Amino acid sequence: MTVAPGGGPPPLAVLGPAGSGDRLADVLPSALAVLGVPGSTDPLGLVPALAGVRRIAVLLVDGLGWYQVPTAAPYAPTLAGLAATVGRPLIAGFPSTTPTSLVTLGTGVTPGAHGVLGFTVRVPGTDRVLTHTDWAADPSPLRWQPVPTQLQRARAAGVAVSVVSRPEFGGSGLTLAANRGGDFRGAAGADEVAATMLAALSAGPGPTLVSGYHADLDRHGHLSGVDSAPWRVAATEVDGLLARLVDGLPPDAALLVTADHGQLDVPLAHRFDLDTDPRLRDGVRVVAGEARVRYLHVEPGAVDDVVAAWSGVLGDAARVRTRAETVATGWFGPVPEEHLERIGDVVVTCNDTYAVMASRTERPMASKLVAYHGADTAAELTVPLLVVRG
Repeated sequence: MTVAPGGGPPPLAVLGPAGSGDRLADVLPSALAVLGVPGSTDPLGLVPALAGVRRIAVLLVDGLGWYQVPTAAPYAPTLAGLAATVGRPLIAGFPSTTPTSLVTLGTGVTPGAHGVLGFTVRVPGTDRVLTHTDWAADPSPLRWQPVPTQLQRARAAGVAVSVVSRPEFGGSGLTLAANRGGDFRGAAGADEVAATMLAALSAGPGPTLVSGYHADLDRHGHLSGVDSAPWRVAATEVDGLLARLVDGLPPDAALLVTADHGQLDVPLAHRFDLDTDPRLRDGVRVVAGEARVRYLHVEPGAVDDVVAAWSGVLGDAARVRTRAETVATGWFGPVPEEHLERIGDVVVTCNDTYAVMASRTERPMASKLVAYHGADTAAELTVPLLVVRG
C-alpha cells in the first residue's frame, strides 16, 4: 500500500484517539465560523485564509482516504495537485465507516454524542440490527440522533443551506440524522453533482453553504479493490468532479473537500467467518458492526467466555475488548447512557488486514467484497482536507 502524502505513520499502524489534532468533526464548525454564524468556533483555523468568503461548498468523497491519494494520483492530477498544495490530513473518527462519519461531519460532534456508532448496530432492548444505510423512519431519526446539525445552525443564522446527494437518499434516516436543515437536491453521477452544487452555490446573494456527497470511489473499492481498474476509473471521475468545482467557484466562494474513511484490501487468507466457526458463535446473541469492527451482544453472564474464545481464535489478528474497555480508549468521545447499549458487550477491532465475516447472518455480498474499512489503522482513519478559494 502506498504511503500517505508527506509521510506519516505506516498505513497499518493503529492510531490513538484524536486529541488536539484536526478532525472531520471540525470541518463544518470552521466553515460556519468563516460564514459568520454566531457561536461558531474555528478549530481548523480557516477564518484567516478564507477572509471575505461568503459561499462555501463542502464535498465528501466516500472512500477517499488520505493514504489513497498517492495511489489515485496517476489518474487524478487535480486531486494530487490540490493535496500537495492545499491539503492536510484529518482524523475521521471511530468506527471508520460511512454512517458514523457522515453524522460526525454533519453534527460536528464525536460518535458517542450523536449515537450513530457503526454501520450496523443493535437497537437496544431488541434483537433487531439497524443498518444505517437502509434506515427509513424507525427508529425516529430525530430521537436516534438527537444532536442539532451544523446545517440547522447555519440556516437559523440566515445562511442558505443545500444538500446534494444521490436522489434515493432524500428523506432517508441517515440523511435526516446527518444533514437535516438543508434543502435536498438529488444528483447521481459526478457531472450532475458538480452542476447541482455549483448551481446551489450561486443561487442567491447571501451567505451560502452547500454540502455534497459522491459515492462511486468507495463502491468500486469495495467491489474490486483499491487501485483496481474500476477504482482507477472512479478516481478519474472524482478528479473531473473536483476540476469542475474548482473552475466554477464564484470569486467569493471556497471549496472544502474531505472524506469519510479510507480503505484497504483484505486477502482471503485473512478472513475469519463467525457463522462457520462454533467457537465464535457460542454465547453470542446478536452480531452487529461490520467486518473490521464487530459488536457482539452476548447472553447474560457470557462476556468473559466470549472475550476468551474470540481472543483464542483470532490471536494477533484483532483486539477483543469489553464495551467498558473500548469506551475507555476515548475513540467514541463521551457516550451518554442512552447510547451505550448500541455498542456491543464485546468489541472486536481487527488489526493489519484481517476481517471477520458473517456469511450467513449478513447479506452474502458483504463477505465477497475486496476492500473494507471500519477499524483504527492510519489507512482507514485518515482523510484529506483540501481548501480551495474561488
